[in-house]
Amino acid sequence: MNDGHIHTPYCPHGSSEPLKSYVERAISHGYTSITFTEHAPLPEKFIDPVPDQDSAMKTEDVEDYIREITQLKKTFSNEIDIRLGFEVDYINGYERDTEDFLNHYGPYMDDSILSVHFLKPQKQWYCIDFSADMFKMAMEDAGSIHNLYQLYFDTLEKSALADLGNHKPLRIGHMTLIKKFQLLYDPPADWHNRAASFLDIVKKQGMTLDYNGAGTQKEYCLESYPPQTIARLASSKGIQLIYGSDAHHPAGLNQGLDKIEQSLITR
Repeated sequence: MNDGHIHTPYCPHGSSEPLKSYVERAISHGYTSITFTEHAPLPEKFIDPVPDQDSAMKTEDVEDYIREITQLKKTFSNEIDIRLGFEVDYINGYERDTEDFLNHYGPYMDDSILSVHFLKPQKQWYCIDFSADMFKMAMEDAGSIHNLYQLYFDTLEKSALADLGNHKPLRIGHMTLIKKFQLLYDPPADWHNRAASFLDIVKKQGMTLDYNGAGTQKEYCLESYPPQTIARLASSKGIQLIYGSDAHHPAGLNQGLDKIEQSLITR
């Protein structure tokens, strides 16, 4: 069993629990491999739109992050396979900055995720999963919920097709994150068609999907990213689904695993 999406104490909005605690809990759950995927530093010229500007790890911490995980690999080499990675943000217009980061740190990466958190409908940037209030602001800036979803899936497609160099992550993170507040704001009727269309791009690009359990724990979502219908469709197309807890605390390991279709998971 593998958990391919785990955060760490290097995440400013996460837990301060030591990395070792995540590893020991993973072993206790019977995992054979885990991937640490801390939020990669945002491009230097990009202004983080969340109030505390704490969406990603600091650039000055990257070397320590790599060093500490490398040491953990050695310490636990006989008990569990530990992989070093990042959750890399695709931000439209900042592709070259992202490629520069990947060119520099890619040689250290065993596995990574490419995600979309930030959208700029018209006036400004928003982190769409930060809060219900920020999601509403993004929706109003976009002009409608339909326009916001369209922008999200357009950006997802750009991320999958972007040339980010030889170390581009090949797994799409939580592809339906836009639905985090779906119980407050009804998704547009055609969202499923856009998601299904995106799967064809994922397949053509030879990418995989993060089958993310975190959404099952969010009060206004209550489903995995992607939900069962899309996960089944992805599997039918031959796209691998890698379970990810998206844990930001050791206790978050395994979250949502009991609510997703485990037979779809690539072991």
